[in-house]
Amino acid sequence: MLGAPPPDLRLQPESDERNLGQEGLEQRMTRKYGLSVAIVACNEAENLARTLASVTWVDEIVLIDSGSTDGTIEIAKQYGAIVYSEPWKGYGPQVNSALDKCTQPWLLNLDADEVLTPELAAEIQALLKTEPAFSGYTVPRLNLIFGRWMRHGGLYPDRKLRLFRQEFARLREDTEPHATPKTDGPTGALRGDLLHYQYPTLPLYQEHMRRYSTASVPLMLRRGKTSKNALSFFLNTVLNPAFTFLYNYVVRGGFLDGREGLLFHINHSRYVRWKYVKARDAYRLQSGQAKQAKSEEAV
Repeated sequence: MLGAPPPDLRLQPESDERNLGQEGLEQRMTRKYGLSVAIVACNEAENLARTLASVTWVDEIVLIDSGSTDGTIEIAKQYGAIVYSEPWKGYGPQVNSALDKCTQPWLLNLDADEVLTPELAAEIQALLKTEPAFSGYTVPRLNLIFGRWMRHGGLYPDRKLRLFRQEFARLREDTEPHATPKTDGPTGALRGDLLHYQYPTLPLYQEHMRRYSTASVPLMLRRGKTSKNALSFFLNTVLNPAFTFLYNYVVRGGFLDGREGLLFHINHSRYVRWKYVKARDAYRLQSGQAKQAKSEEAV
């Protein structure tokens, strides 16, 4: 049984450029600290309006677009976002670029398919009316996968560092896709959920995992995760995926999410395997090219 999902928060922008309304204007006037939202996007027209409708009360929205052709930029501008067009530089550099362009003292880092619940929005607004005890706060993220809100198997509360002061947190430049900003400082914890409209269908999830596994190859090569011998290849491509599935599906209760949980964890274990297989193939290709270059130099 899937259960009743949180309400669909997609709204249409009104004629007001920022769509703030009286309530949003009052929230801005009573907060002690201003808040910027930083988003990176490419062809996110299906999700973006819903996301931006949940943050119309903030002081600034900064969006970095990397070549959208589906109306993403137009939707962002309808909600008053400051839009920059930049070529894709990798997930870490792209998000850091958005954070660097924000001008308010506090930052809220969102993906284009993440939506603040009214409870989380109110919690952040109340926090910024005072002197926050921490310089960064994690939020619990509730993921919608194959039409089901996942609450087990390590998928909830899925806490992410999303709210923080300027310069308190950054993404590593060589991070994997959809990583979270990192900090060495202490952080607080908010209670309201961040809704993540993640993977509506299995084919879409599989397509994303193929892209993400390919995008992770340069990072894995730099970290030496290349499965250079037969034993390490077996461990990384057979035992590691199997353990990942058993740990998340059985030990962490992923089976409680029903059929959708089974489908997700089977395919997530395949993603783990794909990463190591692709890294091994790339390593062997590089090694072969290096040997060929040396042979040509010797001649």
